[in-house]
Amino acid sequence: MIKLRRLSKNFYFISGILFLVWMLFFDSNDLFLQFQRNNRLHQISAKKQFYLEKIAEVEKDRMELLSDEKLLEKYARENYLMRKPSEDLYIVVEQPEE
Repeated sequence: MIKLRRLSKNFYFISGILFLVWMLFFDSNDLFLQFQRNNRLHQISAKKQFYLEKIAEVEKDRMELLSDEKLLEKYARENYLMRKPSEDLYIVVEQPEE
């Protein structure tokens, strides 16, 4: 009990406690803001990893398309509706049911 009284009268102890409280709760970079920023960093890192995997997948598909003529033709026919001059192209559009 006597040590507690001595500490409560100590200028450096009081200053240290006030500084600690200020830094944890009232500062512009307080503890809660640091926690939020840390969570946001983890979310962004996860998105970065996802996009890096997608980029690798697209690069792999690109290399396959550039190396195989039949695969390139199939891709062009399916995605860009390309055709040979002697062919007719019919597009079937399904109407939604009401």
